[in-house]
Amino acid sequence: MRADRLYAYGAVTGLLGDLLLGDPRRGHPVAAFGRAAGAVERLLWRDHRGRGAVHALVCAGGAVALGAAAERAVRRSPVATVALVCAATWAVVGGSSLVREARTVGRALEAGDVEGARERLPHLCGRDPQALDADGIARAVVESVAENTSDAVVGALVWGAVGGVPGLLGFRAVNTLDAMVGHRSPRYLRYGWAAARLDDVAGWPGARLTAVLAAVAGDDPRGAVRAWRADARKHPSPNAGPVEASFAGALGVRLGGTLSYGGRIEHRPVLNGAAGRPVVVRDIERAARLSRRVGLLALGVTVAARIAAGRAVAGRGAARNQPKERTT
Repeated sequence: MRADRLYAYGAVTGLLGDLLLGDPRRGHPVAAFGRAAGAVERLLWRDHRGRGAVHALVCAGGAVALGAAAERAVRRSPVATVALVCAATWAVVGGSSLVREARTVGRALEAGDVEGARERLPHLCGRDPQALDADGIARAVVESVAENTSDAVVGALVWGAVGGVPGLLGFRAVNTLDAMVGHRSPRYLRYGWAAARLDDVAGWPGARLTAVLAAVAGDDPRGAVRAWRADARKHPSPNAGPVEASFAGALGVRLGGTLSYGGRIEHRPVLNGAAGRPVVVRDIERAARLSRRVGLLALGVTVAARIAAGRAVAGRGAARNQPKERTT
């Protein structure tokens, strides 16, 4: 059986595993990678871009190498190959955890428990929850759902389709490194520069696919495209901009504005400001459902692309192996 079909079976079962089971409660591979990356940081850290680049190369390269070694180890067994892709997909995709945390915050807000919602918000994003009222928390949740649909689901599926298990593990490693050291704090402004730029590159295709699929699956496709075209470039992140703008247009809401991170105030541009309304608590559930639809569509698109690419390669190989006619 062709490798592209084995990958497809594994990716589908892996995403179903995430939908049905969620993340493992203990011993999550991403947490293990985080601990390893932290140990490497303790050995390498200096306030220097070169040291940070080595850190990113060692950690992300190690994840890719591990995936490649695992693929080689099972390449003769179709069953083991499917199982490996399934396990890798399940480990790196975090759609169920994202939706579960968003809905937990939403239920707390619906019950009037703003303090409980503030306590849960750090599970989704790094905002200062004490500075937010109920609608501010709801907006933070919707923005986090949008951005993490790309980072935790679609981006991983894209790189899995491109690079198999090494692509899956490499993308999750890069994304995790960015979350650990890629922010603009005094400690990581230079050291985390390489991880942040690498994450921008790795996240580029997944973010655009997420924006397209949000427009397709949302309540207002034209509004999503309009907001994407008008506002995405205003966002400081080259990847969060298209995703959040498309989600804002698809849901008919306004995202962006004043944010507070670690006591630092940021004034970000408003996305879909001309056509959208302020986010309210009920929009959390709408965003969660849109995230689910986008994830399933992304699975279909990436698996179909992988199979089509495999057929094209097989067709070219068959054409090269055809015997040439003799000419006299």
